[in-house]
Amino acid sequence: MLNIPSWAWITWAASSLIGFCVLEFIALTNKRESDTLSENLRRWLGISPPQPVKRYTIPVFVGGLVSFVIWFVPHIVLSIW
Repeated sequence: MLNIPSWAWITWAASSLIGFCVLEFIALTNKRESDTLSENLRRWLGISPPQPVKRYTIPVFVGGLVSFVIWFVPHIVLSIW
């Protein structure tokens, strides 16, 4: 079985966070519309501008997010799953 060292996970997490911060900083400082992650999520989910697809995308997105939190918190705190 492949053994992934801790430094690899730390590097991945740091890279993801830094990448998000760089992209979000650029989006916030250039003052253009639809650049930030929040604005893109609203567009992808059909919230802004309003689209009929949001009837399906919002419940799926919220359900996925809630499911992840329900799994993740006990997984980390109680070391289960």
